[in-house]
Amino acid sequence: MIGEKIKVRRKEKGLTLSELANRTKVSKSYLSYIERDLKKNPSIDVLKKLSSVLDLSIEELINEQELYNEHSGEHLDEEWLQLLQQAIKSGITKEEFKQFQDFVKYKAWSNEKDKG
Repeated sequence: MIGEKIKVRRKEKGLTLSELANRTKVSKSYLSYIERDLKKNPSIDVLKKLSSVLDLSIEELINEQELYNEHSGEHLDEEWLQLLQQAIKSGITKEEFKQFQDFVKYKAWSNEKDKG
């Protein structure tokens, strides 16, 4: 639910509802309605303002699916999400990330081979 995502992210960022309202120029009461899921479809303008202050894309705000770790089936924790977001913001491409993963796998394999 979009309201829950906004509320959780706001708290993660250490913002009160009043502070979020001031930074987004959206009324505190309207934000409260959104967070309590009384208002389920905020305008794209409001979503833009929220995404900017909360450091989330609009897609992340409206996406109903949670992120899962493919291998374990568990939710990705906040630290993993932040690391991935930082990598993306730094300009790393998917191909570069895959190459890094391959390198890490090779190093682990090489270390195991040297032990055996």
